[in-house]
Amino acid sequence: MKPIIGVMPLYDDNKNSWWMLPEYCEAITAANGIPVIFPFGQDDNDLKALVNICDGFLLTGGQDVDPELYHEPNRSCGPIVDLRDKLELTLMNEAIAANKPILGICRGHQFINVYFGGNLYQDIPSDIRTTVNHNQDHPYDVPVHQVTIIKDSPLDKLLHKQTLEVNSLHHQAIKELAPDLKAMAVAGDGLIEAVCHKDYDFIWGVQWHPEYAYKKNDFDLKIIQEFINRCL
Repeated sequence: MKPIIGVMPLYDDNKNSWWMLPEYCEAITAANGIPVIFPFGQDDNDLKALVNICDGFLLTGGQDVDPELYHEPNRSCGPIVDLRDKLELTLMNEAIAANKPILGICRGHQFINVYFGGNLYQDIPSDIRTTVNHNQDHPYDVPVHQVTIIKDSPLDKLLHKQTLEVNSLHHQAIKELAPDLKAMAVAGDGLIEAVCHKDYDFIWGVQWHPEYAYKKNDFDLKIIQEFINRCL
């Protein structure tokens, strides 16, 4: 039986629509999972029922996490979607209680850090000096900077690589790492590019976008495949 993966939806405020970039679902399918896009606005009991039928969860990219969740004023965030923050907070509570695997990509990586008590740089160009390109133009399957994998981290044990060349599509990043997380990879300017939880079986976050590049390199597919394998 293929694992069923709950995929967090994207939101378009201008069109008042819920939607999904196909690459997320295609990557899950390529790794032999079944993607199911979650709806917004479900009550807690219905959300629990959805969590029960899923074997793992993908926190996708998208609009900025509300800085109220890490107890800071909004200084330089882009659009915020309260519906999404609420959905993912409840989802995390239920998924963690059931010890089901979670993979966060980009915003999802940042949300995992916020959920466990960390905070974010609200806007990289405003908050830090860097020469690393963290927000590339099309095409998105082309790498634009290097990350260094931390020795003996789960990512190191999976990939057996010291460095990766990755794509990058974000203007926010982890600032203070949550106490229960540990870094697995960093960019040349020190920004954290991958994390995992110290205790749970599989809660991983990656700042780059493996769903765009898994067809062109082996490591992005291995990351997605590891997530799906943990859902079996």
